[in-house]
Amino acid sequence: MFQKTRYQLLLSYLSVFAALLGIFALAVRVVFTTNLSQKFTESLTILGESAAAEAELDNGHLKVDNDFPINELIIRHQALQWFDPQGHPVGQQGQYTLTLPLSLNTDVQTEQTGKFSIRGVTLPVINNDDGSLIGYVRVSQSLEEFHETLAQLDWGLGSGVMITLALSSLGGLWLTRKAMQPIEQSFQRLKQFTGDASHELRSPLMAITTNVEVALEYPEGMRSTDAKKFNAIANAADQMTRLTEDLLLLARNDQVQSPLQETVNLQEILHKLVELYQPQVDAKEINLRIKSTKPLYVLGDAVQLTRVFANLMQNALQYTPTGGLVEIQTNQVDWQLYVSVKDTGIGMTPEQLQHVFDRFWRADQARSYQSKGFGLGLAIAQSLVQNHGGLLTVTSQLGVGSCFTVRLPAP
Repeated sequence: MFQKTRYQLLLSYLSVFAALLGIFALAVRVVFTTNLSQKFTESLTILGESAAAEAELDNGHLKVDNDFPINELIIRHQALQWFDPQGHPVGQQGQYTLTLPLSLNTDVQTEQTGKFSIRGVTLPVINNDDGSLIGYVRVSQSLEEFHETLAQLDWGLGSGVMITLALSSLGGLWLTRKAMQPIEQSFQRLKQFTGDASHELRSPLMAITTNVEVALEYPEGMRSTDAKKFNAIANAADQMTRLTEDLLLLARNDQVQSPLQETVNLQEILHKLVELYQPQVDAKEINLRIKSTKPLYVLGDAVQLTRVFANLMQNALQYTPTGGLVEIQTNQVDWQLYVSVKDTGIGMTPEQLQHVFDRFWRADQARSYQSKGFGLGLAIAQSLVQNHGGLLTVTSQLGVGSCFTVRLPAP
């Protein structure tokens, strides 16, 4: 139980930490990408301004300076394109040019060519003599280096996040173990106290029950009011005895002792329990029936399994009104055995379903002294089923009924 809680705490801690790391890594990438893109565009703008300053107007036409360092353009995966004032191409230098038509409304253009994109920046070319527009220059460069830089950043951030999570999981495991240690020790002391107290209470309760039974067996000289008092004492002692037995069973079962490994016929157990509760069924005029197609066998402790289905049947009979139906169904799917106890009782709300297996919890409609229950039956059933490597689940609808399903591994 505590190991599962430790893992849940560790998982919660790592989930929150991973979310924070993911947000941090995403923020770093967005800021870095934005700044890198701005610097990339600024470098193209500077190159374009330098190229525009070298251009001249010759006989009314734009003259391109062919002495521009073309080798440097090729090495940097850059190119220059020249256009007249109407946007018609005049010439180009370099290999990484845009094939898009010149856009006079957009300074920056991007085109996807193969694996990587090409980004271009368009600048006007102004005549130094009269300040008139004589053409345009578009500087372009492949984004290969840009994407490689981002890939390296992603790899570094991803590796850092994974390494940090791995180290955090080790630290979190140590922290959760230290945090749960005082709780485990307190629980162990409480469980030990519960077991010891339950064991010690058995003897005085037995003495009380025995003496009350002797007094009721020889009522000579006893007033009628005394008989009522003794009957009340007997009922209270009986309830206390059953409570101590249940607490002792839970305390022992919490030690996760392996049950006996013997072949148990579940169908035989269910039929015997139906015969046992037949007087109660007849008194409440409840229809109790079993739907079983074939014998089902499981490896386990017959006494514990009998206690499981007895508790489930008692719960169904207790909360099913007169004239209701309690139906027991058995089934086997692959290597799993299923036994369902379905009733047409008062049912439960979704909020109540969350606490149905809690110890000492009972539905509000059943809180009465006359019901002679302590809210331990379902907790005991769940504990015993888990002790057999199985699972106990419940579905319910208020005013319609409930269905408890036991799943056990087949031998």
